[in-house]
Amino acid sequence: MKKAVGLYFGTFNPFHIGHLIIANHLAQFTDLDEIWLVVTPQSPFKKSSNLLDNHHRLEMVYQAVEAYDYLKPCDIEFKMPQPNYTALTLAELSDQYPNHEFSIIMGEDNLNHFHKWKNWEYIIDHHSIYVCPRLSKDSIPEQFKNHPKIVMTNTPVIEISSTLIRSSIKEDKEVKPLLPAKVWQYIDEMNFYRT
Repeated sequence: MKKAVGLYFGTFNPFHIGHLIIANHLAQFTDLDEIWLVVTPQSPFKKSSNLLDNHHRLEMVYQAVEAYDYLKPCDIEFKMPQPNYTALTLAELSDQYPNHEFSIIMGEDNLNHFHKWKNWEYIIDHHSIYVCPRLSKDSIPEQFKNHPKIVMTNTPVIEISSTLIRSSIKEDKEVKPLLPAKVWQYIDEMNFYRT
């Protein structure tokens, strides 16, 4: 029996309690055994001044999930040529972990554009997709309605954004309730997002 692993991709800049609640919910209330938090690297073609270096964002994910043995940080994309595509990440992970069955996790908003992804047909032929609801309801494309590989979840809708957290820190607002305690400690010690 293969281990069922859901891949939750994000820049996690920073990783906040919304990410943690969603990842935990998927591990506890679906048939996924583990959730791997895939930290997406900074694109060499799109240098963003407010995106922390890869290793700092990975460290925040480590700090946030170390108490949960079914949530794992994943840096696979740091080692892949850029720009990278999800289909290549899935192929690489499937090669490295033949005893795991990988699915991807996405928001309902991403499902509406999924047919524009590179090699999307390959992805949906070989991997399940776990879809988290969003507040803004777009109509799901007909081809994905009732699709056997698409699992609509009842994950809580969490409207917390990393962008809001970064701007709030810059404005010296209190953001501790929005972050796992160790993530806040790391941000505070490293003096991130203040300028």
